Amino acid sequence: MSLKLPTLFVVAAGFLFSPFTLSAEEAFSAEQKKAIEAIVSEYLIKNPEVVVDSIRELRRRDEMEQASRKQTILHTMRPALERNPNDPVIGNPDGDVTVVEFFDYRCGFCKRVFPDIQALLKDDGNIRYVLKEWPILGDASVFASRAALAVWLEQTDRYNDFHVAMMKSKGSLTEARVVSLAGDVGIDTAKMAVDMKSSRIDEILALNNQLASGLGITGTPGFIFGDTVMPGAIAKKEMVEQVAAMRAKANGG
Repeated sequence: MSLKLPTLFVVAAGFLFSPFTLSAEEAFSAEQKKAIEAIVSEYLIKNPEVVVDSIRELRRRDEMEQASRKQTILHTMRPALERNPNDPVIGNPDGDVTVVEFFDYRCGFCKRVFPDIQALLKDDGNIRYVLKEWPILGDASVFASRAALAVWLEQTDRYNDFHVAMMKSKGSLTEARVVSLAGDVGIDTAKMAVDMKSSRIDEILALNNQLASGLGITGTPGFIFGDTVMPGAIAKKEMVEQVAAMRAKANGG
């Protein structure tokens, strides 16, 4: 059974912590303030669960505020997340649901989940999959992302093979390795080298960084299934469930 605070404790707390202009020093004399502090201290010592409950409530409110803020950001940023024409799209471009992934070509977790993503897109066939280049693991990651975006923008028909080759690449994905993989899948590497310098790519990467930050995504991979943000290398089963939930919601379920 929960304990109720004594009336004096409530009054004292109200004066001590209220946002009113009148300060605690002005409301009480020094002796009164000392007496109230003693009462509050004694009460908290006898009832430490009050502090624990308060911390839990503050945490709950903070989580609710963060969730609400995230949903607002998702709603506001939806076009930039799902319909930016500069973003690579794989799977079915006309799919009935859109899944978004923030990833880094040098991210081990991204590579680990990649086979499941391929299986998901193959098994479903009606998913529009947006790839958000987010190179956060150093200069080599930036080079790989710029190369991939250059190919997407200027040699689009070669992008998917290049993307798969880099995601499946073993060992260190150096700049030399990126260029070698590009050549292996028939990309004009000289043209790619020029296209990589485009300010358009600067804008894409800057926007992706802004979106990830706004959504509270702190590492790769990071997935967005409709209104749900899911960080980390999630299992295929979870992906299937999220896609099903998106469709159910779209159909009024």
